[in-house]
Amino acid sequence: MDPNSFPTKGNLISAKNSLALAKQGYELMDKKRNILIRELMDLIEEAKGIQSEIDQVFTEAYISLQTANVELGIHYVQEIADTVPVENSIRIKTRSIMGTEIPLVEYNKQAELPTYAFYSTTESLDEAKTCFDRVKELTIRLSMVENSAYRLAADIKKTQKRANALKNITIPTYTERVITITNALEEKEREEFTRLKVIKRNRSNKESLC
Repeated sequence: MDPNSFPTKGNLISAKNSLALAKQGYELMDKKRNILIRELMDLIEEAKGIQSEIDQVFTEAYISLQTANVELGIHYVQEIADTVPVENSIRIKTRSIMGTEIPLVEYNKQAELPTYAFYSTTESLDEAKTCFDRVKELTIRLSMVENSAYRLAADIKKTQKRANALKNITIPTYTERVITITNALEEKEREEFTRLKVIKRNRSNKESLC
């Protein structure tokens, strides 16, 4: 038998304190879960909007690229593409939402200067570059949003498990312990009261006989 369940006033106080903490913990977990769910819903809507814009810009970019290939030649466009430097302006930081660390991406747009001469190219290549630069920016944003949504979803799952454990296991356990100990102590008090009454009555009887 668990010593903490023995019917003593000390165990009763301890059980009541534990029950109060468990209820407070459940309320905090429930609030955290609701906040994270709202954040997740916002991220999902944002991701849908970004994905839709990416599809549209990609279509425009490939149309412009096809036009540039026809006007300038595929090999020349390929040579220009090879001059594009490796992207190294992306910086990843983190921010916290209710204890959940999510990525915060910083992107330097000033690095998007053309690497080719305007006199030897056409407007279609400029349009293609502008569209693909936009696609790169949107893709960076989408990756940040999707990664954030994944982390929030994982934390929501953990929070839900903890809330369920408190609600379905911890709180009922301590509630039952408080009731059991309280009933046992009240029963002891009734027995003690009855015993004292019997002693008092017997003493009164003895005194009357004397």
